Order: sequence, then structure tokens, then C-alpha cells
Amino acid sequence: MIAHRLGLAAVVRSATKPNVFFRQNIPRMVLASAMSTSQARPISTQKLSREEGQQVLANQRLNRPVSPNLGIYKIEQTWFGASAWTRITGCVLSGAAYVYFTAYLASPLLGLHVESAALASSFAALPFVVKGAIKFTLAFPFTFHFINGIKHLVYDLGIGFAKTQIKRGEAALWILSFLGGGYLAFGL
Repeated sequence: MIAHRLGLAAVVRSATKPNVFFRQNIPRMVLASAMSTSQARPISTQKLSREEGQQVLANQRLNRPVSPNLGIYKIEQTWFGASAWTRITGCVLSGAAYVYFTAYLASPLLGLHVESAALASSFAALPFVVKGAIKFTLAFPFTFHFINGIKHLVYDLGIGFAKTQIKRGEAALWILSFLGGGYLAFGL
């Protein structure tokens, strides 16, 4: 409403000022004087009971569009999408940290041994395959989350928005995440 009035005020002001392109002010003044600065609303109200009001709302809801089901999306964009997996890996990493730190704080009260020496000795007693699986389970979410965070920082620079670049970036993200998780699990 205010913008509408300001726009009309600008037209009225410009009608009285000389213009380089239009030397005749008369057509503009006629146009400005014909415009109304008051606002007209062709709205009428009526008193409705509570039930009638609920019925009006129910009828309006029937005319609203239905949100699309996830089935209309391509599976590679929803299931293998890096955005969803970044959230999942972030939740896994933070959840594992909360569980460990809560257990570490509660261990003296419960008589558990969660200190570093006890964890290292019990972890050393595990078979190689189990140790590798545990380390990869922790290393893969870390590397995926880290590499995808770097990819999003590159996106923030405005780089890599072409479809081919996105596809190559997704493939590189998954490959580097598996290689990095494998290196952290078995290479160190």
C-alpha cells in the first residue's frame, strides 16, 4: 500500500518537473491527475457461525496443492544424495561422541572402566577384521562429512554448479570417502 502511494507520488512529482526526453508536461499531468491515490478494496465481510467458518476452511484446504511424494524424485538424487548423507554422518558422529562422553562421565558411578588404558587393551585383544570394521565404521562418516564440507565451501564460492561438475563431484566424494575411511582404518 505504501509503495503504491509512493509510486503515485513519484508520478505526480515527475509530472511537474521538466524532462529531457519529453518536453511537454501536459500529457503526464493529465495521466497523473487521472490516477487515484486512495485505495479501494472490493471486499465484503459476513458473520459466520463457528461451524460455517470451519466448513469454509475445510473447503479451502481441499483446493490446496498436495506436496509431492518422495517417489517422484530420482533415486540417485534422494538416496545417494550427499546432502542427506552429510546430515546422517553428522548425526552418527555427534551421537557416537555423546554416547562415549556420557559413558565416560558415568563410568565411575557405575563401576565401568571406560578410561583410555582399558579401552586400548580391550581393543588390542580383538581380531584384526573386527578392529578394522570398528575403525572403518568411525572413519568413513568422518571422512565423508569432512570432504563434503569442503565441497560445500567450494559451492559457497560459486564454483561447481554445472550438472556434469555436480555428478563428477558426487563420484569423487564417494570414492575419496571410502579411500579415506579405508586409509584411516587400515593404513594408520
